[in-house]
Amino acid sequence: MERKSKVTIAMAAAVLAVLAVLGATVIYAHGHVQEHAQDKYSLISPGGIAFSDFRGYEDWVAASSARVEGTLKIIAANPKMITAYKAGVPGNGQPFPDGSMIVKLQWKSKKSTEAQFPVEVPDVFSQAFVMEKDSKRFPKTGGWGYAVFNYDAATDKFTADPKSLADCGNTCHTVVKAKDYIFHPYQKR
Repeated sequence: MERKSKVTIAMAAAVLAVLAVLGATVIYAHGHVQEHAQDKYSLISPGGIAFSDFRGYEDWVAASSARVEGTLKIIAANPKMITAYKAGVPGNGQPFPDGSMIVKLQWKSKKSTEAQFPVEVPDVFSQAFVMEKDSKRFPKTGGWGYAVFNYDAATDKFTADPKSLADCGNTCHTVVKAKDYIFHPYQKR
């Protein structure tokens, strides 16, 4: 009888040890995932634009796309900007409302090895270029603030581009001032 109790106690101790290790692993993994997620959203560009302002951009609606040599881009907009697009902005002469946000997601491209015809597909994600409309914060640039957050696939980390001042994209976007500084219209679907 005494031997059975020692075996039962030993088995209970072993089960508790396994559960403790599993629990610690889950807690560590959860903390590591949260830490990783917080890394991206804790970034602030040199111009003061927080990546956290764009939280959820991964699920925003694609407004347009673009391709430049070696790079594929998806231009996604937040719900406020999509609503404005659908109301005719900027073609109707109205500006986008404050709170409108757009993110240009950029991948290096590669030729598909699976398609039976020549097609370029996204390869390595490289950058998120963001724009945020806030007329009070960015009065000198038509109300738009700009920032670039670079992605390094080797480390799986984002960093704020050190040259990314809040007005960094305005020089290029001035040519589309009549379209409220936005190059890409909401594409017909």
